Amino acid sequence: MKHLQDFRYIEAVMRAGSIRKAADDMNITASALNRRIQRFESEFGYEIFERLPRGVRLNPAGELLLQHFRSQQSDLKRVQSQVADLAGERRGHISIACSQALSPYFLPAHIAAYRTEHPGVTFSVNIRDRAAAERDLINFESDLALVLEPVHMVDFAVLSAIPQVVNAVMRKDHPLADHAEVRLRECLDYPHVMPTSAYAVRHMIERALAGTSRTLQPVIQSDSFDFMRHYVEFEDAISFQISIGLRLPADSGLISRPISTRDMPAGSLLLGQMKGRTLPIASARFAETLIVAMERLNTDQTGQDG
Repeated sequence: MKHLQDFRYIEAVMRAGSIRKAADDMNITASALNRRIQRFESEFGYEIFERLPRGVRLNPAGELLLQHFRSQQSDLKRVQSQVADLAGERRGHISIACSQALSPYFLPAHIAAYRTEHPGVTFSVNIRDRAAAERDLINFESDLALVLEPVHMVDFAVLSAIPQVVNAVMRKDHPLADHAEVRLRECLDYPHVMPTSAYAVRHMIERALAGTSRTLQPVIQSDSFDFMRHYVEFEDAISFQISIGLRLPADSGLISRPISTRDMPAGSLLLGQMKGRTLPIASARFAETLIVAMERLNTDQTGQDG
């Protein structure tokens, strides 16, 4: 508890890369902030910042210290959540890192339902690509991650997993629109819009093409799935999205068709947390509601496929 404010100062400097900029952001003088950090380093016994010609950055000792602070802060939040439960009032803050596909429909619906029962709980929803979501868990910046095809999985403890087929999104008058499902090679014969390489959908498509003579030649690349979906309203092209992120308005003029799993197997949408971490009560309970929701969604999708 004693050093929580020091942690806030250290983290602010780390993010800003400069004592002067961090001081401006925190509305204190640079000299006061510098003295505070020097005093902490003296008490700690080691320097934690490397002084550079144009700023500062954490040295290895500082990185270890920051990880310790974040772990302590997480433990404190967990205890505060437990105390709130003792008082009969669910409180706390839940931070979630998620793929873009979860942000339009799935997460808003389930967060709103949870807050109806527990209005004292607040949320942070952080849109992340699959690698950044894992980093968020490791750095204690998110309690939970709900992401398609994580990259490393070393520190990712899976709580639930459901398959997600990639869909082709196109105009209703597109030549492929009357197919129940489409082949990947057919989609690539037309102008196509692709996510950048950081995203799992792009990775899945590239993996499906490995060993073939086909290559991707997108007319547009973007890190926004919302942009890509809307773009095909203006050009007769094809974009791609997983099932959970699709709910096309009837008046949009668009339609989606699943890509055959003969060409591209379904990806795995994973709910997870950092391995070995004990979550605050609010986050753990919300994770339980998401597990139930994902199991129900999987059952519904399996029934539709059958």
